[in-house]
Amino acid sequence: MAKVGKKYAAALARIDRNKLYEIGDAVKLVKENAGAKFDETVEIAMNLGVDPRHADQMVRGVVALPNGTGRAVRVAVFARDAKADEAREAGADIVGAEDLMEDVQKGKIDFDRCIATPDMMPIVGRLGKVLGPRNLMPNPKVGTVTPNVAEAVKNAKGGAVEFRVEKNGIVHAGVGKASFKADALLENIKAFTDAVAKAKPSGSKGTYIKKIAISSTMGPGLHVDPSSVA
Repeated sequence: MAKVGKKYAAALARIDRNKLYEIGDAVKLVKENAGAKFDETVEIAMNLGVDPRHADQMVRGVVALPNGTGRAVRVAVFARDAKADEAREAGADIVGAEDLMEDVQKGKIDFDRCIATPDMMPIVGRLGKVLGPRNLMPNPKVGTVTPNVAEAVKNAKGGAVEFRVEKNGIVHAGVGKASFKADALLENIKAFTDAVAKAKPSGSKGTYIKKIAISSTMGPGLHVDPSSVA
């Protein structure tokens, strides 16, 4: 068994790994166990009853966390002319067209969210193999392919979180910082789980939300009773 640090071992001693915690108690413990020298991210993982290899069981979407994520989000926008100006005025960090495409193709990806106007998709489409695996490919289903780039940039900067189920049926995301008040984290977690619940695909049969766990960046995970976040 791999050795663990003293802080992690102490955090483990304060929790019961076999217990299903009520979400409020889980948040309290996660905050108490966040002992790193930096402000740890509070993360959620949801195990869903889906097989994303089937198109009718894919889960994806976007949710605006009411209290933001607590992290600075760098936004890139593919746009030209007036739309490019709108994006800059809204706070986009990087704005471009063919020049931005060339940077991405060279591996220069200095952004966390990518937005595009519809007319730019022939260019952006060439970047699928680069942006897709990083979950950065613009998509109209989550509002990142849109003529309203100003609103999209503000949403991204303000705490909008995209989610997409992985091949093992898990959705995960950062839902705030350990320094957030417990009530703020609870609001964010419930907003996220509600969005995932509403994104239930038609092909999902039986139990949809099977397991939920939350943790801080450096802390142990706690299993949460799904009914406590319904």
